[in-house]
Amino acid sequence: MKNKFFPDEQITENDLYFICYMIERVARKLHQRNKYVVNAISKDEWERLISLANVLHCENPLKIEEEWIEEYGLKKGDFDITNVENELVSEIPSETQIGKVYMRLILATLQPDENYIDGMIRVYNDELCEVIDNYNSSAYYEPSYVITRAYHNGGF
Repeated sequence: MKNKFFPDEQITENDLYFICYMIERVARKLHQRNKYVVNAISKDEWERLISLANVLHCENPLKIEEEWIEEYGLKKGDFDITNVENELVSEIPSETQIGKVYMRLILATLQPDENYIDGMIRVYNDELCEVIDNYNSSAYYEPSYVITRAYHNGGF
């Protein structure tokens, strides 16, 4: 995928990771599912954001959260991903960990005719994300190839 602003530069896996990480941060802050954040922002805007990712990752993530919430009119919800059974979950995975889970799933399932943004929109809109985002289960903790196989098979 080419950078929108610098056509000689390629978008990297690190740029995709940054976007996935920020989606997770914003969704948690708003008590929304990741799918909400992904679908609330247009594809063109995601292409702009991923093209700026190599610069945005130097910014304070709290500032970027606030900018995205304000700029895209994102609203609070009532889904708290951190509301887990304490007997089942000793530690909630961090935004960076879950960002990596989603980045790996996008890369592993990327179709030949897709760019990173197309793959991101497809993956975050799949029902498997509800399973991955249920921290009472261990789906997010599975090796990448197991999550990829579950994606292709329609579930775990």
